[in-house]
Amino acid sequence: MSWWVVVNPAAGRGKDLGERVATALTAHGIAHDVRVSQSADSVADVVEEGAANGFTNFASVGGDGMANLVLNGLMARDWGTPPTLAILPAGSGSDFIRTFGLPRRLEDAVTHLIDEERYPTDVGLIEGAFGSRHFLNAANVGIAARSAHMAARLPDRLGTARYTIAFWMALPGFPSADVHVEVDGKSIGGDLMNVVIANGQFFGGGLNVAPRATVMDGLLDVQMFAGPRRNAPAIMRRMLRGTHLTHRAVRRREGATIRVECPDSWPVEADGEVLGTGPVTVRTLHRAIQFKI
Repeated sequence: MSWWVVVNPAAGRGKDLGERVATALTAHGIAHDVRVSQSADSVADVVEEGAANGFTNFASVGGDGMANLVLNGLMARDWGTPPTLAILPAGSGSDFIRTFGLPRRLEDAVTHLIDEERYPTDVGLIEGAFGSRHFLNAANVGIAARSAHMAARLPDRLGTARYTIAFWMALPGFPSADVHVEVDGKSIGGDLMNVVIANGQFFGGGLNVAPRATVMDGLLDVQMFAGPRRNAPAIMRRMLRGTHLTHRAVRRREGATIRVECPDSWPVEADGEVLGTGPVTVRTLHRAIQFKI
């Protein structure tokens, strides 16, 4: 079993990340080819190169954003059998792997590439005025998307704390709005601040946002957060432990197809990457990849 390894050179706040991962793989006798992407736009070409060379096992080295780029490169190609994706964490935010309890140190995570254990995993597809994008972990419409935009501008040295800082920075200037969410044909709406559409359980720097989410059931975990803003501190405290679902301002549904009708100005993000603005339609691609655990 050989791995096509795609490296984000900007991740990890360290030097020679490509050399570091190659050394770790070699130390464990794991066959590999390492490619360092030159830019975000080049990741899809690097993935296509690996596929053209016959690889079906792909490892992303970086955070959730890099994994999203590799995922989208994989999903751009027709596969007879779903390809395998692994994440070797080296970014400031690697939240998806928390769902599986995987190591957060690259050298420890490498050992998980040795055996054959894989997990059939759903992929989300989000579509809007910005086009379409696949996501692995979660998408947000509203205040959390605005926070993701602000977090990307904060210094990497803040680590996962930058996501929390960005949320509190974004909150005062973000008004609630009349938003309608349709989940598998059933409509629910109200005065909302945010809509979460989650595949994995954790995001936002380790917040347990979707504790009931399952990545292989063909359903996405949909949560609607109502205003006013004064609800935010209590909800955020509960999110650390995943106990916020009982808060009166939170409503939860599950579904395979979701439509969010929101103001045209509301921002949209997926896996931490800001895509554009709403409204959006989201659906599940059931067990579209094999995730290496």
